[in-house]
Amino acid sequence: MGLQFEVVPSHFQESLEKARFPAPPEYAWETAKLKALEVASWLLRDLHTPDVIIGADTIMAVDGFILEKPKDKDDAYRMLRRLSGQQHSVITGVAILRPLWRRRQLQEPSSTCPEAPEAEGDPEAEVELSLFHEETRVTFSRLSEPLLCEYVESREPLDKAGAYGLQARGGALAERVEGDFFNAVGFPLNRCIRELAAIFPDVGPHVPVSQRPATPQ
Repeated sequence: MGLQFEVVPSHFQESLEKARFPAPPEYAWETAKLKALEVASWLLRDLHTPDVIIGADTIMAVDGFILEKPKDKDDAYRMLRRLSGQQHSVITGVAILRPLWRRRQLQEPSSTCPEAPEAEGDPEAEVELSLFHEETRVTFSRLSEPLLCEYVESREPLDKAGAYGLQARGGALAERVEGDFFNAVGFPLNRCIRELAAIFPDVGPHVPVSQRPATPQ
């Protein structure tokens, strides 16, 4: 597809109050947006700022309850016990930010580059923002106690939303996956490409190097 990108870690503290949000997708959208805005806030004055900044946040939801990364092995055990024999949703919220000053720069065929906005300004006022989410439904088999404990002891669950990863040993826990598999392992690639195509309708399959998404982790 010709996309070139740079991974830029976001330092946004994921501590939003979940009760504020009417449904899990809204929570994922807001977290993804704030991750991307945190990166944008210190890139806005950089003349090499990418044309697009993409933030993403993946959560699990079961019966409307949001599961993120477990705090420790006991928390991972509780999460997996809750998912055992149940269907749950893997939801990735995605925020696509396009800095407006960079867009103006590309549209002005001039030898003089427009100045970037002041860093202390409101970064959300300086970007064009698109939000979407993708949802994949995953059904777990009933997990035996030995299997559950062995998986927790592997420590694989500790850095994964919902305490498992389909792309690794956690794939053995899933009986059925409905929807975008890549979304279930962390990022809805197909949907994101379609959204980018809508933002850049004149760009073909080979995206110019200047149009480099920066993806906060």
